[in-house]
Amino acid sequence: MLKDVLQKLKLHPQDPLQIHGYQTYGTNEHLYLLGRALEDEGVNLDKTGLANAFKNAYKQFRSDELPFAKLKIKLPDDRVFYVETNAEGYFKFDKAVKDLQDLTNEQGWLQLELAYDDENQKRLIKNNNRFPGQMLIPSRKAEFGVISDIDDTILKTGVTSLLKWRVIFNTLFTGVGKRTPFKGAASFYKQLHLGKSGNASNPMFYVSNSPWNLYHYLQAFIKHNNFPKGAILLRDFRTPFDRTPKPEKPHKQREIRNILNTYPDLQFVLIGDSGEHDADIYIEIAEEFPERIKAIYLRSVNHEKRVFRVRGLLERFELTPALLVKDSQTAAEHARELGLIQ
Repeated sequence: MLKDVLQKLKLHPQDPLQIHGYQTYGTNEHLYLLGRALEDEGVNLDKTGLANAFKNAYKQFRSDELPFAKLKIKLPDDRVFYVETNAEGYFKFDKAVKDLQDLTNEQGWLQLELAYDDENQKRLIKNNNRFPGQMLIPSRKAEFGVISDIDDTILKTGVTSLLKWRVIFNTLFTGVGKRTPFKGAASFYKQLHLGKSGNASNPMFYVSNSPWNLYHYLQAFIKHNNFPKGAILLRDFRTPFDRTPKPEKPHKQREIRNILNTYPDLQFVLIGDSGEHDADIYIEIAEEFPERIKAIYLRSVNHEKRVFRVRGLLERFELTPALLVKDSQTAAEHARELGLIQ
């Protein structure tokens, strides 16, 4: 872009710095944070129109990260920790820290403050160098947890379309306010969040194969459409030049296993769709963690061969209640029969 050239020639001011703190999850004695340090490209998801949607998408994918930046993490009780970003500007803080749950709100969210800690940093930093971070610790009232896919589960994406052209089009040219959730999905998720008691604050986890570049887009979609707030777990795309060892298991499967291992005393409901590999992953998870999965719900997508294959998988699977549904109302009725919701 012309702006980049002008910045290198010092003919245009550099973009101010910011820190993106992602909604993660942890425990009373385990602080787990993810985020990214990068320049503020001026992404504004509130702006409408095709041109603004494309501009926002472009800015999210051409982000200028801050590699090896020193950051500071401050807890509400003034305890401070330090972390450094990697070559792509991402940071991960994953350490044992005691007495965290008493710092959370009623929904189980621990509010943190992130800041740059480099005394030699001469760049302009937004927000007076104070950025929010959040980590979910399941409430003591929680009856179970909910792990959900995003694409074609709560958000219509067209992931099964030819060459996934609908996914590309929607990502580039459709603003958050114009994206369509599945009818009744938000209401069903609210019921699951509240549980059988009606005030359970059951923890929500949204797991997707979308890249971290779309984090704020998906976060805004979840909030805009009144889905319960939850941890959002995306992935970093591997490039052809990536020489790091390839993970043995797919991203979604690894994240779900991590969640179940983090909360060994909590059972879960798994929600996905029949479009890609959710059925295979969820069945394998249920077999690996017997007695831990209360129910599996798979939304039936408009793809006859995939629906036929998933239906066959579920007919042979008897370990956990598992249902292929066309709408959220059917899933809610089944969940009510199981005693999961009011």
